[in-house]
Amino acid sequence: MTVGTVYNKDKFLNNIAKSLGRERKTAGVVRPEWKHRPQYEVFKGMSQDELAAQLEDQCQRIHTVAKRATIQTLPNVLREAIAELGGKSIVNWNDPRFEEYSLTEVFEEFAKEESNEFHVWDPALGEENITISERANIGITFSDITLAESGSVVLFSEKGKGRSVSLLPATYIAIIPKSSIVPRMSQAATKIHQMAQKGRIPSCINFISGPSNSADIELNLVVGVHGPIKATYIIVDDK
Repeated sequence: MTVGTVYNKDKFLNNIAKSLGRERKTAGVVRPEWKHRPQYEVFKGMSQDELAAQLEDQCQRIHTVAKRATIQTLPNVLREAIAELGGKSIVNWNDPRFEEYSLTEVFEEFAKEESNEFHVWDPALGEENITISERANIGITFSDITLAESGSVVLFSEKGKGRSVSLLPATYIAIIPKSSIVPRMSQAATKIHQMAQKGRIPSCINFISGPSNSADIELNLVVGVHGPIKATYIIVDDK
């Protein structure tokens, strides 16, 4: 991990303390223990099946197609999702989970079609991966953490897992292991904090809630403003 240099830190923090009308604290800072923590009450105690049902319900609100699959049916469900989104060209993460979930055959079949294009993110190609992602019709990734409350997939970018795969293609498919579903942002933040404490923080973390949209112009909802215009979530019973 690259370590940067911080300039004028003390001056900056001293100015903040001065503006707050107190001396700057440099030691003895203890994380507060809050008496009430309502953020952890949302969907508290729900099973993974119940969280998956909440996720499906939220997908209807964020204009996202939700599909169910088992490990055995996942290849066919993925084929169906690819066909519904128009096929043509796919870009994937370089992720061992595609093989673990027996999906490599799906992509081999797809690539054999003469008019189709298939690409796996290759760090050796540098920015060429971005160019390929820009012209791809479908980007496919796994979800690392999934938020039932908001219908968000959390993606950890790293070598072989470029963030452009989920952001630049015209459409997007997220494969969601049911075990990855948590109630909301609170639990995701806790998991990421634990990763940071172990020194294993991803290079980039994206929270994606269905297709991109905006309703800040005359209160008119426009889908596909700055990213995929359609999204499909495939929830996989991985237990």
